[in-house]
Amino acid sequence: MGQPVRDYLLTLCVTAAVTYLLTGPVRKFAIAVGAMPAIRARDVHREPTPRLGGIAMFGGLCAGLIVADHLYNLDGVFQLSNEPRALLSGAALIWLIGVLDDKFEIDALIKLGGQMIAAAVMVIQGLTILWLPIPGIGTVALTQWQGTLLTVALVVITINAVNFVDGLDGLAAGMVCIAAAASFLYTYRLWYGHMIEAAAPATLFTAILMGMCLGFLPHNMHPARIFMGDSGSMLIGLVLAAGAISVTGQVDPDAMKLFAGSEREATHAMLPVFIPLLLPLTIIAIPAADLVLAIVRRTWNGQSPFAADRGHLHHRLLEIGHSHSRAVLIMYFWSALIAFGTVGYSVHSASLWIVLVIVGLSAVGLILLLMPRFTPRAPRWAERFVPPRYRRRNRRAAAPAAAHGAQQEQESRETRMDQDMDDPHDRAPVVVGVSGVNGATAIGPRSRFPNRHKADSAR
Repeated sequence: MGQPVRDYLLTLCVTAAVTYLLTGPVRKFAIAVGAMPAIRARDVHREPTPRLGGIAMFGGLCAGLIVADHLYNLDGVFQLSNEPRALLSGAALIWLIGVLDDKFEIDALIKLGGQMIAAAVMVIQGLTILWLPIPGIGTVALTQWQGTLLTVALVVITINAVNFVDGLDGLAAGMVCIAAAASFLYTYRLWYGHMIEAAAPATLFTAILMGMCLGFLPHNMHPARIFMGDSGSMLIGLVLAAGAISVTGQVDPDAMKLFAGSEREATHAMLPVFIPLLLPLTIIAIPAADLVLAIVRRTWNGQSPFAADRGHLHHRLLEIGHSHSRAVLIMYFWSALIAFGTVGYSVHSASLWIVLVIVGLSAVGLILLLMPRFTPRAPRWAERFVPPRYRRRNRRAAAPAAAHGAQQEQESRETRMDQDMDDPHDRAPVVVGVSGVNGATAIGPRSRFPNRHKADSAR
């Protein structure tokens, strides 16, 4: 693997670093322009949080493409293919629509039209599906209209699937990062493992997409300091769809020299991975399932398919008792199981142990779903690597310390009450609205501090 891996790692790291460094200034900009909508009924967070995180992610995308264009092993992608330019054009358009929506809340039909136009822009510049591998038949060439319609449909489905799942802190960015990592392993195997040049653009797209998500995640993990908004969710959805379109519609199964026999046998052998990449229902199976269930639920209730509600999968995980962080981790687990399981099965489709491992991990996932209040305990040798709430010794020592602290707090409260009764005129006035008793945050007192003593001054 050698040198190409280093080039991809450099591109990924530059993309992640630029995204991470831009997110802080973008957060301040979002607050300044008022891109902090009020909390809605379907929201999980308790305080208004700025959006427009997609601005930083788009900056990371541009930086990744620029760096890749100047690397020896990756500049051939720009010389032999127009797909990177097509991706940048479509991404710029969908990003602009998302920025306007984050600030002004544009209509859902307008966003849908913008998604179709962005997909059409990529098709015009050559990023389209040319043929499909169909079992029992082989490779079927598509007409221009068929390829265009299928490409637009795939882009719209993927964008909305990612947008629908963006409901918890760090959920969309983490799931898309997992999907991009699985797709990168597959496309890299096609390009450098079997010398298929048509897989080069998709490999670059997935590496950049991982960098975008990894750079934004530190700012977006619970409790999130900024949301990616539609400018970010639609952007990463389009990049993920572009990678799937590139590797599915332009890599000929007959070009793979892995399998002896006819093209039909090669198509059969590659079916476990070509179908997921054609319609990424396994690479992003959780967002796609959430999208289908949301459309069915809203249509059944007589609502618009684009009407927002609290019936998504992550909302249901919270309702049955899972914490915010655990709900996100469960969604990560299922996404990784499906994505990497599919890629592993495509490499060794005749191995029974892969199926058994997937079934066993699925059983573990079901157990986690049915035990929302179960708190895992790390072994003693791993306690230094996990958060404090998972450490046994800290939890045993925390109870006496908490009791002692409560006793001291009670004694100090009684002392203050005695002093106030002795001389009520000597109390220092409390200034309302400044940092202190009533100035915990710029928005208001944080609700996660239930034991905080309220000030005696009137509001």
